[in-house]
Amino acid sequence: MRITRTLSAATLLLGLAAAPAAADSSPSAGPSDDGGAPTEAGTSFRTATELEQGRQATANGSAGDYLYWSFPADAGQRPTVKATVKLPETHAAETWRIDVYDGLRRRQACQYGAQTRTATVDASSVELACVLRTVRAWAEPWANDPLPGTYYVRLTAVDLPTSDLGVPVGAEVRVDSEDVGGAAAVDGSLAEPLVPGVAMTSGADSGADEDGSDRGAVLSAVEPEDGWSSGWWSDRWVWTGAGGVLAALAGIGGYALTRGTGRPRRVPPGV
Repeated sequence: MRITRTLSAATLLLGLAAAPAAADSSPSAGPSDDGGAPTEAGTSFRTATELEQGRQATANGSAGDYLYWSFPADAGQRPTVKATVKLPETHAAETWRIDVYDGLRRRQACQYGAQTRTATVDASSVELACVLRTVRAWAEPWANDPLPGTYYVRLTAVDLPTSDLGVPVGAEVRVDSEDVGGAAAVDGSLAEPLVPGVAMTSGADSGADEDGSDRGAVLSAVEPEDGWSSGWWSDRWVWTGAGGVLAALAGIGGYALTRGTGRPRRVPPGV
C-alpha cells in the first residue's frame, strides 16, 4: 500500500512537470486580425517597416527594388519568415530571394526553407520561406548565434533581366514563431535586446517642424507582445526540481520495499 501511494505521487508530479513543456510546444504567435498590418515596405534598414509576429504585411513595389521589414524575436523562439511575390501577367524568368538579418545587421542562415526560388515565365507568383535557428538568450562574442532583438527581412529579385526592371509586383510577408522553451535555454542573458535599428516617425513626433513636414529617425519601438522575457528562468528549472523530487521518492520507495521484504531479525534467547 505504501509503495502504491509513492508511485501515484511520483506519477502526479511527473504530469505537473510535463504540463509547462507541453504548453511551450505551441506557436507563440498565432493568427490575429490583420486590420493593423502594414501595407508598405521600407527601402533600407533605416526605413524598414515594423511588423508584429502573427500579422501579414503587404506592399507594392517594382522589380529590382529592395523591400525591408523588421520584427522582434525573443529568446527561445524559432522564427519562420514566409513571403509571396505576385508577378505581372507578362514577365521573364525571375529569381527572388529573402534574407534575414539580426539587430547588428548580420545575415542569419536559414535552417531550412526555400530561401531562393526562380519563377518561370508563366508563373503568377513565387513563394519563399526561411526558418531561422532558435534565438538564444546569450552567446559568445565570436559566435553568430541569433540573439533577442530586432530582425530585418529583405526581399529582392536577383539576376533580374533588364526587360523586367521596374515592372510592378506585389509582396506579402508573414512572421510566426515556435516557442522551443527550455530546450534552448542557456546560463546567461543579454542586458538589453539587440535593437540598434531605427524607424521613421513624423516630424511632429520627433520634435521637428510643427507642420510635420520633416521626418526624423528614432529608436525602433517594436518588441514582443509580452515584452522581452530573456533571463535566468526557464522550464528547465521545473524539470530539474521534478527530477529531484522523483529521485527522493524513488529512494523512499526503495527503502520501504527493502524493509518490507527483508528477513526478520533474530531475537536472542532470554530477551
